[in-house]
Amino acid sequence: MVEIRLKNAKSHSVETLEPVIPGKVSMYLCGPTVYDRAHLGNARSAVVFDQLFRLLRQVYGADNVTFVRNFTDVDDRINTRAAAEGREIADLTAETAQWYLDDTTALGVLEPNHMPRATGYIAEMIAFIEDLITKGHAYAAEGHVLFSVTSFAEYGKLSGRSLDDMIAGARVEVAPYKRDPMDFVLWKPSADDIPGWESPWGRGRPGWHIECSAMAYALLGEEFDIHAGGADLLFPHHENEVAQSCAAGHAFARVWMHNEMLQVEGKKMSKSLGNFFTVRELLEQGYQGDVIRFVLLSTHYSKPMDWTAKKAEEAAKRLARWYRKTDRVEASATVPAAVEAALADDLNTHLALSEMEKLGARPLKAAMRLLGFPDAEDLDWFRATSISLRGMASAGAEPTGEDLLRNLLIRWQDLRNAKDYGAADTLKSAIEAAGVKLIASSDGPQAELSASFDPARLEGL
Repeated sequence: MVEIRLKNAKSHSVETLEPVIPGKVSMYLCGPTVYDRAHLGNARSAVVFDQLFRLLRQVYGADNVTFVRNFTDVDDRINTRAAAEGREIADLTAETAQWYLDDTTALGVLEPNHMPRATGYIAEMIAFIEDLITKGHAYAAEGHVLFSVTSFAEYGKLSGRSLDDMIAGARVEVAPYKRDPMDFVLWKPSADDIPGWESPWGRGRPGWHIECSAMAYALLGEEFDIHAGGADLLFPHHENEVAQSCAAGHAFARVWMHNEMLQVEGKKMSKSLGNFFTVRELLEQGYQGDVIRFVLLSTHYSKPMDWTAKKAEEAAKRLARWYRKTDRVEASATVPAAVEAALADDLNTHLALSEMEKLGARPLKAAMRLLGFPDAEDLDWFRATSISLRGMASAGAEPTGEDLLRNLLIRWQDLRNAKDYGAADTLKSAIEAAGVKLIASSDGPQAELSASFDPARLEGL
């Protein structure tokens, strides 16, 4: 069996994965809060850990991998948007959760084994909180229940921060019912117009951090193998998960993994800068889902990545070349060792994609499947439409601007026959700028129309 090594935030080192149950692997990923469309940063986390899921299934077998990715469907941002739109909260969260699934599926993301919603585990959260109170790690105050940070001596170990640093660097909520500024909310009261559940502390709703601890415990048990999420969750969310779970007596996750943040054209993604993109916006702009996936995998997950239009263009060209190479080819029965080894080395997707450049058609197709790319036979976007003067035969969709292009092909051929190569090359460059590749052949000039072919750019030539 291939040895998988992963960077563990808990030990700050790359470690060999040693499952709690030999031969079986369990993983939990902090999923989206469902109040709006998934943005490109959300997509990176989804794609990165989908790739890990695929690797684990490849190595251990699909039946031996359990992957949980939650939906947070109780949150003040959800309440605010539902009120602003005059909608039922359940309708809003159902819609946005489906948006997330539709958009990530377009990026080749597999559905996890379990997709729990926070509202389905309220009873488990209440029981979890009661246990923490009994063990002296939490206390009730003014309808709230808070975790006592000073009761857990190892608080800060996961993120590597001291308590003083955390107080200085965190936006700590000052409240009279807190014993310590760093204490965090496990349960809070709900007004009549927002979601709430009956509890020993009155009608209320859970705090954010308790959700994942309760759902992971319910679905994966006291100890599981991998807990994943974005680097922005390391503190305070994951730190608080560790504190409350370990304080309750659970070993919790062995390995903690975090994907780094994403930029757009060299700048932090921000609505104010006009470079904030949702996955749906990119798809509607014409970016293919597999191209987006390629760009997201082209940088190692532990490094910040920069989304640029140039990277997307280069990814589309490379994928198109791979699809043409593997079209109607039977995949190898096994994945090339070099690709599998790259992924097993702390999910080095950048190296895996580089290794794939060296492969023949059959092993390349097997590797592409492991990297989450569809078979060429299931796609159309990469197929160029070929036309020639002999019958103007076409393969694929009928080209637009055919008559205009035919006349330009005749002129290009006449210039070449007249040995006016300078004028021929100038015309060729102008034609190819419209998304056409010109080919000189013994049967006369041929043209391949790319997916970006724009016949309007041929006018006036």
